[in-house]
Amino acid sequence: MMQWLYKLGSPKHFYQMTSATLKPLSWITGVLMMVGVVWGLGFAPPDYQMGDNYRIIYLHVPTAMGAMGAFVMLALMAAMYMIWQIKMADLISKAIAPVGAWLCTLCLLTGSLWGRPTWGTYWIWDARLTSTLILLFLYLGIIALRSAYHSEKIAAKASAVLALVGVVNVFVIYYSVQWWNTLHQGASKLSASNDGVNPPEIWIPAFFCGFGVIGLYLLFIILRTRVEILRHERHSQWVQEMLLEEADL
Repeated sequence: MMQWLYKLGSPKHFYQMTSATLKPLSWITGVLMMVGVVWGLGFAPPDYQMGDNYRIIYLHVPTAMGAMGAFVMLALMAAMYMIWQIKMADLISKAIAPVGAWLCTLCLLTGSLWGRPTWGTYWIWDARLTSTLILLFLYLGIIALRSAYHSEKIAAKASAVLALVGVVNVFVIYYSVQWWNTLHQGASKLSASNDGVNPPEIWIPAFFCGFGVIGLYLLFIILRTRVEILRHERHSQWVQEMLLEEADL
């Protein structure tokens, strides 16, 4: 186990180990997203309260959870870098920030599209909406800090500090519907029978979409991390040898 973790912390071994995961992860993610989106948008029954307007949740909920999960992972990588100075942790956190920002943007956009027919407005300064907007600003702030310093080490430390401070906002987002009287609805109830609020015909495709978004998130993180590794290790011997091998092919 320790040897595997050691290899995962090495840019060279991380690059080599993830090479074999890209193709199966792409196929699994594609199937999950296709089944979830087609089932959810085309075959799931209308909601007993919102009718067909609820279908936006098949994209909204996974992107919301992905945006929050991405920031938690970003904070964990930042902590690992600040405590143990692990190079791979910083490279991964650098790859996470743009992906998390896109997920957060999609979450806000899909939420606005859902809010217009449900609340009568695209936006309201609700506790959950406002804290999610702050999450997007935190992502953008981390990205901006990365390019604000000429020294990569200083930029890494500055963005790590912001990530560690900003992770508190993730818990504010999650518990906002419990702490304050917000317009945003709380967690939906699931039921195995048709007399429940959300029967299986509605929530099962949501699971497909959710795991599909997780797959997309992991796929983008791996691809972006591999690019960061090549950029950071471009002068190392193993990268030069790999480029020569690919050139011969």
